[in-house]
Amino acid sequence: ITQFDKNASKNFTFFQSPNIIKSGESPKEEKMIYLLGTYEHALVAFIGVLFAFAVTCIAIAKLNGYLPKDMGRQYAHDGALSAGKPRGAGIIFVLTFVVSALLFGKMNKEIIIYLVLIVIEMFTGFFDDAAEKPWGEYLKGILDLAVAVVVAISYLHYNSSEITIAITGTTIVIPPVVFAILTVILVWVSINVTNCSDGVDGLSGTLTIITLMSVFVLDNILKVNDSFNYCILLFAVCLLGYLWYNATPSKLLMGDAGSRAMGIFIAITALKSHSPFIYLLAAIVLIIDGGLGLVKVSLLRFLKVHILKNTTTPIHDHVRKKLGWSNAQVVFRFAIIQIVVSLAVIYLVMI
Repeated sequence: ITQFDKNASKNFTFFQSPNIIKSGESPKEEKMIYLLGTYEHALVAFIGVLFAFAVTCIAIAKLNGYLPKDMGRQYAHDGALSAGKPRGAGIIFVLTFVVSALLFGKMNKEIIIYLVLIVIEMFTGFFDDAAEKPWGEYLKGILDLAVAVVVAISYLHYNSSEITIAITGTTIVIPPVVFAILTVILVWVSINVTNCSDGVDGLSGTLTIITLMSVFVLDNILKVNDSFNYCILLFAVCLLGYLWYNATPSKLLMGDAGSRAMGIFIAITALKSHSPFIYLLAAIVLIIDGGLGLVKVSLLRFLKVHILKNTTTPIHDHVRKKLGWSNAQVVFRFAIIQIVVSLAVIYLVMI
């Protein structure tokens, strides 16, 4: 009976969490328990990825009829072709992502705060999508600034201001106030350049996936072990579910509800990599495509400086209008450029 009790005790501990392993267990037993816990978590994560993709596809198919209709973009190249399509589909794939993260991810207070902020950005975009009269640029800019400030405060509360230059491996500590200012700039810029890049079927979603997966790979190379990493996968597969319907010719559009949420998520992903400057390369095509337009308009409006007179912005409109690229060519070629840059960065970090 005593021997049976001992064996039963060992069998019971085999199914316990790795966090409560008793010190008297042998290394072999500890390894077996650890592997079991890892396998179980990996299986749940695997199911979560499939769940996120499937629910996104099903939800979009069932709910797209309730979305507001696009009025056609007056100043965009071929903008009239979008008129009448469901708009604001970002509310569907973003909420699916949030539900999937809560169900299958390892949540903590910091991640929950980020999820709330992503939803806030999504709703500001969706209300703009649904409004008869679009919100003003200044109102949206102020809202983005407020959200960016909360991101900066939240990040510094849970993390240090130490960052790593991924390509060189150099670690530096930035004064918290300076770090907060840079974080606000990162979040605000990321939201707005991603928003400006949304104008060709499948473009911004495809570029966002490449950017996110580039950071995900770099996180693994740099051994950034964080529960937020799994959220990157969930967000990417939810975007893939949306792209199933948004590929040229699209059946619906993400609207500001999707593009603004993507922008803040990219920024948070860069921050959580602890190598935030990697954003400049991992999202270089988004930055150029959407950012040049922001620079052009800002310089003209505030400083009366005329630049890029012969360049149509966003750049995806320039290459379609001036170079004759088709929508598919824009998506493929922009994606190829970002993939090449990302692969080069990954290689540099690896060596």
